[in-house]
Amino acid sequence: MHYSAESWETYVPAVQVAAAMVAGGGRGEALESVERLASRSAVVIFSVSSCCMCHAIKSLFCGMGVNPAVYELDEDPRGKEIEKALARLLGTTQPLPAVFIGGKLVGAMDRVMASHINGSLVPLLKQAGALWL
Repeated sequence: MHYSAESWETYVPAVQVAAAMVAGGGRGEALESVERLASRSAVVIFSVSSCCMCHAIKSLFCGMGVNPAVYELDEDPRGKEIEKALARLLGTTQPLPAVFIGGKLVGAMDRVMASHINGSLVPLLKQAGALWL
């Protein structure tokens, strides 16, 4: 069965990501931009469009009925800066996908899947207002 992910997610244009970085004081502070972008929606996913793990995370949330805001960093001119900031936040060299729920960093694929398996993901989503059932 094939699903069209485009109808499920909110993709945020690269122009908005760049504008958020400029609004961070003109210094291009990627970390401030990440925080600002992460607080704009109940669920925010920083992703790369060609990454299979990113696709799996987006599919997980959409399959649960959550409509995440997705920032495709490979489509943004400053995406590498944001990816480096996420790597610093997560303490890893492979930070994508990076998931924020309710403006708080949940983590990359391993943390999100662990939360899903142990049952703590749904309460987080409900608390953030991303899931009602």
